[in-house]
Amino acid sequence: MLGAFERLKQSLARTRDSFVGRLAGAIAGRAIDDSLLDEIEEILIGADVGVKATARLLDRLREKAGENRITEAGEVMALLKSEIAAILSRDRRELLPSGAARPTIWLITGVNGVGKTTTIGKLATWFAADGRRVIIGACDTFRAAAIDQVAIWADRSGVEMIRTQEGADPAAIAFDAAAAARARGADLLLIDTAGRIHTKSNLMEELKKIKRVVQKAAPESAVLTELIIDGNTGQNALSQAQIFRDAVGCDGIIVTKLDGTAKGGIVIALAEELGVPVDFIGIGESLEDLRRFDPAEFAEALFT
Repeated sequence: MLGAFERLKQSLARTRDSFVGRLAGAIAGRAIDDSLLDEIEEILIGADVGVKATARLLDRLREKAGENRITEAGEVMALLKSEIAAILSRDRRELLPSGAARPTIWLITGVNGVGKTTTIGKLATWFAADGRRVIIGACDTFRAAAIDQVAIWADRSGVEMIRTQEGADPAAIAFDAAAAARARGADLLLIDTAGRIHTKSNLMEELKKIKRVVQKAAPESAVLTELIIDGNTGQNALSQAQIFRDAVGCDGIIVTKLDGTAKGGIVIALAEELGVPVDFIGIGESLEDLRRFDPAEFAEALFT
């Protein structure tokens, strides 16, 4: 049975090979000059680290090399690991704001197929295990069997669920769920929304409506938008996140399916270019494979 860190390392193997493995090969035995920096830039961009994060990493390398404080390959790799951990750590936040009235409300958003409903079930289990009273609002009333899928997770995690029949108005269910969570003293309300193509303006307007009615039902609560991104998406994740953020905000990100992709560098790009914290990562199918994101551990797993 693999330990937690070894499981994380295993899940990041494809990203590590396409990213850190190539960096180590490029740097070995070479002086830090413009030619090497150009090659490092190409590797970082190709690994979906993003333009902004890549520029920051290269600036730090140039600075330290100019001061003659790094000359060896091992020192270069250590600096990159440290800087990546710093990028990922910068915007950490409380998951449940301590000063806000109960419940904290998470509006779970994302495009089709990112694993929203499954992730909601795992989040409910994670928070319930931490002693929190959790309610799920089943507001995906369009996808066939979505409500039944949420119900299975709610039952498994021992949390309450507010639901209605398929085809009902999702904003009305969201209102009822927020009012119920407030009346029952829940710590957290997780609102499952239907997956939507981020470029469809009518679907984004519906999402705005859901957020408005939730705020009306629980005016003293913190209403936070949590965006779920498929780790296989690569750089397209940035445009997705920007459109969702413009529509309903983006307070935190969950990156799923990191175990099956070589594009895990997108975690770094999201943190640097959007200034939004990564709250959780998904590295497999089991319950324990939804992990609270730990920037230092993530960087260590990439570079070890």
